[in-house]
Amino acid sequence: MMKHIASFLLVLFIPALALGTPAKAPGAIRIGALYASSGPFASSSLPQYHGLQFWVNQVNKSGGVLVKAYGKRIPIKLIAYDNQSKTSLAGTLYSQLLTRDKVNMLVADFGSVLTSVAVPLARVHRTLLFDVTGTSARFFTPGNPYIVLTSLPTSGIWPTTLANFLIHRKIRRIALLYSTNDFDDSQAKTLRRKLKAAGITPVYDHGVPSNTSSYAVLIHGIAARRAEAVIELGYPNNDIAFLQDLKASGVHFNLVFTVFPGQLLSLMKKNVGDKVLTWTYTYPTPPLLKHRRINYGPTLADFISSYTRDTRREVNFLTIAGYNAGLIIQKTLETSASLKPLAMRRAIGKFSGRIKTLNGLFKVNTEGAQIGETLPVGQLQRVNGKLRMEVVYPLKVKTAEARYPAPRPTH
Repeated sequence: MMKHIASFLLVLFIPALALGTPAKAPGAIRIGALYASSGPFASSSLPQYHGLQFWVNQVNKSGGVLVKAYGKRIPIKLIAYDNQSKTSLAGTLYSQLLTRDKVNMLVADFGSVLTSVAVPLARVHRTLLFDVTGTSARFFTPGNPYIVLTSLPTSGIWPTTLANFLIHRKIRRIALLYSTNDFDDSQAKTLRRKLKAAGITPVYDHGVPSNTSSYAVLIHGIAARRAEAVIELGYPNNDIAFLQDLKASGVHFNLVFTVFPGQLLSLMKKNVGDKVLTWTYTYPTPPLLKHRRINYGPTLADFISSYTRDTRREVNFLTIAGYNAGLIIQKTLETSASLKPLAMRRAIGKFSGRIKTLNGLFKVNTEGAQIGETLPVGQLQRVNGKLRMEVVYPLKVKTAEARYPAPRPTH
């Protein structure tokens, strides 16, 4: 009898040796992030960081995120540093998060410029980078599985609907003015290519440095080419300077398109005023664009209610983008059988295309690029004396007719 018992115990013991002792759950999931409290990117970076920070606070109130790898809730520890909108400092701080702080994953700062230094570092250190709004197409390559774009499609996709709108309206005298960075240059290339396929060549096509602050001469140059539509692609500071100089010039175009009124409307209103923004076209994003049939996370209304109540801050798109990155991290940890980066990346592939958050459908391709969202064309219209975002294209989702040509401003 003792011999049989000994044999039975040995059978149980050998597999246990082969499997090893289950790893002890960490005291916290360590997430590394950067933000810019000053400099040209602060107006976008801070709300994005605050959105991520709010997600961390919310899940920690519930005891943390349910981590499948350990079968329990584990708190999130957010380790964040201020890069002051400087890429050189951002590179140093990302390296610090990876080497000294030993974070489990990285969350990139706002935009392609500040994300650009994180992409190669995450790859070298084999750490998964959750890229919130860095939309440059060159970040996403077949040989790099360590990046996932969470809250926007790659910027090369953005102008697809815009190009279709211009073609649909039979607008041919188009001026293209763009900042020469990855984010805006990729948009310009797509727009140029789409228009060319329709037999349209811009009457004006010019790139300017991202730190351009005076557009007066450029605006008069565009007017001299008798442009009907002006597409200005830049970061918030570029959009503000362009719209301010357009107002001062007294020049009127039938259509003016800029990027950031659809993301940071309050900032734009504060700096250029409602009158200048009226009839301006842009890419509408949440909360100006409302997604339905959400199956993961709070509704837009519930998020706005809880966020404004708890933080006393206003919600804009970047707030939602940062919070949405947290939701994607949460779903990853709930789904992945391991905290190893490639295991988490495989888990993302399993729920990609299956969840819809307040930010829209989350779906990424094999390179980690977001392909689940498309950006419609919106126009800021005056309705009952108030400025309101209306979707004007595609036709199947429009909420109002486009006002084209735009009425001349009254003084």
